[in-house]
Amino acid sequence: MLKSLPLSEVYTLLEPGPVVLLTTVHRGRANVMAMSWHMMMEFNPPRIACLVSGANHSFAALRKTRECVIAIPPAALAPQVVEVGNASGRDLDKFAAFGLTPVPAKRVAAPLVAECFADLECKVVDTRLVPKYNLFVLEVVQAWIDPRRKKAKTLHHHGYGTFVVDGETIRLRSGKP
Repeated sequence: MLKSLPLSEVYTLLEPGPVVLLTTVHRGRANVMAMSWHMMMEFNPPRIACLVSGANHSFAALRKTRECVIAIPPAALAPQVVEVGNASGRDLDKFAAFGLTPVPAKRVAAPLVAECFADLECKVVDTRLVPKYNLFVLEVVQAWIDPRRKKAKTLHHHGYGTFVVDGETIRLRSGKP
């Protein structure tokens, strides 16, 4: 039998993908935030929609510079990812505080994160939904992957401090090889 679920808990049921780190740089200062509200929008060129709260320190930097990096951390980095998500970059260098290494990107000013197994350099291509929903549309302009960690497990947020590590890989027939 079904039971009513409080509307404030709906977000624990819909998880769009792995927790990622979003880096920005503004006025010469790099910042990193944890983010789980993102989704693929297009394949070629790759476009990603992401929600960045106006309360986040990264919001102003992303809006002003119109570029960022989405770094995909392995599940082993979970403790640092959670710490990054629980701290503000307004008064703290989160890279130094949480043992993350910023690496210069090729096409954007925001840094890559050395400890992550993939980094996506992005440019903001649409801000029409930012005023109403804080939703940015990004286009990936350069992608990097660490071939030594290509099959790294990812971390998925299920709300209220609960996370899941991706599990068994299964293969089913698809239109693409």
